[in-house]
Amino acid sequence: MPAGIKLVAVSKSRTPDEIMEAYSTGHRCFGENRVQELLLKVNNLPADIEWHLVGHLQSNKVRYIAPFIAMIQSVDSLKLMRIINEEARRNNRKISCLLQIHIAKEESKFGFTMDDLKNVLQHEDVKKLPFINICGVMGMSTFTDDQEQIGKEFRMLVRYFTELKSCFFADSRYFNEISMGMSDDYEIAIKEGSTMIRVGSLIFGERK
Repeated sequence: MPAGIKLVAVSKSRTPDEIMEAYSTGHRCFGENRVQELLLKVNNLPADIEWHLVGHLQSNKVRYIAPFIAMIQSVDSLKLMRIINEEARRNNRKISCLLQIHIAKEESKFGFTMDDLKNVLQHEDVKKLPFINICGVMGMSTFTDDQEQIGKEFRMLVRYFTELKSCFFADSRYFNEISMGMSDDYEIAIKEGSTMIRVGSLIFGERK
């Protein structure tokens, strides 16, 4: 793993024993897609695990993970930002967040369009969310074997990150992360400038 790249081990559908096997090698950062599955695991695994929520998050589920979640990578609306801020306030802690941007061809994937996101970040409310740290962006490429297409989408996310940092987060010491790349495309993502990859099957093996 190149220096400066954070590896999030995506443990969706994996058993606590499988997670402990990775934990025993020294790995501490794990990502889950679903709140319900995460809650079943968090109380049965070591307290020093850094949990990331990497799947779509419904606003009514935020309160369940707010006491412990290290990062929510899938923030895709102003409404969700407000709710995360409120639940973090109730727990007297700050929650790190990434802004999910839609870069893929598939309509089924979640995320802000860049135009929508710029409109949101100009909103006065965003400056009044003291319990969240916006740490960067996250994106998912199109599910395709076309490496040129994947590279193009990752380059687009890096351009978006650069533009957002310049326009909205120039003074932020937190806005540094570009989360892109999974088991099938992480090498392209790293080449294009990813700072954080989300890898499951290459760590745990193919799902049974």
